[in-house]
Amino acid sequence: MSSKRVLGIVILVIGVVLLAFAFRSSNAPLEQLSDSVTGRYSDETMLFFILGIAAAVGGGLIAFLGARK
Repeated sequence: MSSKRVLGIVILVIGVVLLAFAFRSSNAPLEQLSDSVTGRYSDETMLFFILGIAAAVGGGLIAFLGARK
């Protein structure tokens, strides 16, 4: 297994963990109240969602497409 593929898998796992944190954070009672009042999540929750998606997509691309030669 090449080092690019291992790096991609590690980044993919980090992205999934960040998405799990974002999901748990978005279901917290205070976050639910904030969402119902303002119609949006807090900046920290949105940052977790954005970074998690970016890391998962980027890691997946590196793992599955970057190792081809």
